[in-house]
Amino acid sequence: MNLSTKTATLLGLAALVALAPLFFPSGFYYRVGALIFVNGLAVTGIVILTGWAGQISLGHAGFAGIGAYACALAPVHWGIHPGLAIFLGAAVSALLAFLVGRPILRLKGYYLAVASLGMGILISMVLNNERDLTRGPDGIDVPELGLRAVLKTAGLDLTNGQFWYFFCGLILLLGAWIALNLHDSPTGRALRALHGSEVAARTVGIDVPRLKLQAFVISAVYASVSGSLLALQNKFITPDVAGFMHSVEMVTMAVLGGVGSVAGAIFGAAVLTLLPQVLTVFAEYEQLVLGLVMVLVMIFLREGVVPSILRKIRGTGE
Repeated sequence: MNLSTKTATLLGLAALVALAPLFFPSGFYYRVGALIFVNGLAVTGIVILTGWAGQISLGHAGFAGIGAYACALAPVHWGIHPGLAIFLGAAVSALLAFLVGRPILRLKGYYLAVASLGMGILISMVLNNERDLTRGPDGIDVPELGLRAVLKTAGLDLTNGQFWYFFCGLILLLGAWIALNLHDSPTGRALRALHGSEVAARTVGIDVPRLKLQAFVISAVYASVSGSLLALQNKFITPDVAGFMHSVEMVTMAVLGGVGSVAGAIFGAAVLTLLPQVLTVFAEYEQLVLGLVMVLVMIFLREGVVPSILRKIRGTGE
């Protein structure tokens, strides 16, 4: 990725965050926009792990659950500010990813996918069954972040929806910037070499197990922060955030937009977050239409929407 591509991606995302509210017909769309940014952050982590390092995970929603419940439990039980609880959740997720990743990343292909799925299911089971701590399937309230009140005293009075829209947009911009810089770093180049061929990567001196583990830990932190943001803006969370379907949604968003592209990941997150809102007019046929859209994309745009379109544009230009 050259400098102009990275700059264009960040500037395009910044322009989207800043200008999209001009076209919102109601405050509800701030909520939808914030949800897109939260999902985009989680899927950016999937791009690092799957798109660049070539490792498949079907349990990443578990890390989102850790981040979400850290913001719900840490302020109540340990008196930690909800904002600091985001970092606590990220640290716990990173530690768990490090401990779990060492054995399971020795596996390949669908063996790795099943092992990561088992990890995610275990986290979801803990959140469901530890009722004394998490209140189980009934869910738990999440304390206020409190930053909106601080901004109000500084003269910036935002509604709840507006605050979370811009706050989540800023976090997504930061996450995209980190990922794009990683892409261009020696570590990023080594990750892509690993994706191409583990044997060839070892031949040129790349520490394959260490790189796999690094990608797994980084992507876990992205998922954890996204879960924290989701919990804080909803002010309520249930174990569904760590469920299998949430993991599938993350992977589907990445594949739809382009699993090797940060811009594609955010596009995929936007499409799959918006489609259910748009398809409500189809009532009971909503899932059918959504599935049809996914099938058509996989058939005609196999690299994902964004990389496929860019490839065709460049080919036309040549």
